[in-house]
Amino acid sequence: MDKIQIVAIIAVLFFIGLISRFIIRGKLRTEYSIIWILIGLILMVFSLWRQSLDLLAKFFGVFYAPSLIFIFFFFMIFIFLIHLSVVNSKQHEQIKKLAQEIALLKEKISEKNKI
Repeated sequence: MDKIQIVAIIAVLFFIGLISRFIIRGKLRTEYSIIWILIGLILMVFSLWRQSLDLLAKFFGVFYAPSLIFIFFFFMIFIFLIHLSVVNSKQHEQIKKLAQEIALLKEKISEKNKI
């Protein structure tokens, strides 16, 4: 086993441990943690079985195998940003509806206080 392989395995274990700690403390929701744990497991596979990256690069026709990792992560970040935009838009609509409901309730309360 090469030194870089050992460093990669330790880094991935640290990453998965950090994600687990965030889950336990309630700082990371489970729906997002699944994505990060899957990424950690994929990185662990690449760390343990180095030829897998070369095989995938040949399959996709990529000349320089490590660039495949960067392509993969750019793609994953792009998808994750789209997901966060959808969640943000949904929450914006929910906040707007809640603000309208609060305004209506305040109006009803003020009308009852006038009578």
